[in-house]
Amino acid sequence: MIFDKNTAKKTAEVLLQINAIKLKPNDPFTWASGWKSPIYCDNRIILSFPPIRNYIREVMGKHIEKQYGKPDVIAGVATGAIGIGILVAEYLGLPFIYVRPDAKGHGRKNQIEGFIESGQNVVVVEDLISTGKSSLNAVKALKEAGINVKGMVAIFTYGFDVAAHNFKKENIHLNTLSDYENLLEEALETNYISEKQLQTLSEWNTNPSEWNAN
Repeated sequence: MIFDKNTAKKTAEVLLQINAIKLKPNDPFTWASGWKSPIYCDNRIILSFPPIRNYIREVMGKHIEKQYGKPDVIAGVATGAIGIGILVAEYLGLPFIYVRPDAKGHGRKNQIEGFIESGQNVVVVEDLISTGKSSLNAVKALKEAGINVKGMVAIFTYGFDVAAHNFKKENIHLNTLSDYENLLEEALETNYISEKQLQTLSEWNTNPSEWNAN
């Protein structure tokens, strides 16, 4: 669920401007999963553009307070959301931790890095939601440590049905700054894509694992 339409449109606009999101329906990318995709998203690029990262930091921080109140801690999902998570925590004046995909195999063997205590409230920050699997893996680690996960916020989601199912199954409330639907609207309005390309991009989103470029 997006926070609001204006935020969704503005976020889509800036992500396209700095090429954090690239749309190439005629020359698709190949994801690590092997899926062919006409879209590629790398929100870490935001960190290299101070005005854009400040916008994301402030709007995400404000929406967290409005939606969840002020938590005790902000948690970022490693590695993509560490940078933006730190910025949001700084904006809100809160401690920051991050969650690894798995516990380290050496040292203290932590999966959660930073100081947090059982019973504290946390909001999880993500950069991108695809299936939601890695994001929910971080939530699981936090819950197993006795931490109260109030919800998750992300910059962008592809809006896959499988992600909605996974978040609902785990009873985790997800809000995003923007999503695939608003991205396509913005791309069409700014002539980034044509009507024909819009159709291709829409078809991919309904069944990404089986989609093949023509």
